[in-house]
Amino acid sequence: MAFIRFAERPHFRNPWAEFERIRQGLDELSRTFIGEGQQALARATVYPPLNIFEDKDSLIIKAELPGVRAEDLDISLEGDTLTLQGQRKPREDSDKVSYHRREIKAGSFSRAIALPTKVDVDKMSAKLANGILTITLAKAEEVKPRQISITTE
Repeated sequence: MAFIRFAERPHFRNPWAEFERIRQGLDELSRTFIGEGQQALARATVYPPLNIFEDKDSLIIKAELPGVRAEDLDISLEGDTLTLQGQRKPREDSDKVSYHRREIKAGSFSRAIALPTKVDVDKMSAKLANGILTITLAKAEEVKPRQISITTE
């Protein structure tokens, strides 16, 4: 009969601990590979997120811009490209507080949008309400659908 001592038992290993060790190693590798100044660029996403859709008469662009004021936005149209530029200013009390998590970024942004159809430059409007910017662009007359009447003999 074989006796097993308690010290000879194999030690139980948590399989998730190995995954955590690998994740920490990859995080450390990315910190050393990407400089501190470039780290924000590596995490950057397309901002602001937007939806573009159209109805019979207009093209509508909705952009999420929470915390951005209307006076900090600039919208321009050149050819078939709409450019949305702006700035989200940091909180004024940011020097006096200690953050536990800081995910809302402040700073300048710019987004160029290639319009899918021609628009009438004289019939454009923009409205900022509840952090949603709505840009309405009237379609040019030559691209609007027309009804063709059919005659019979």
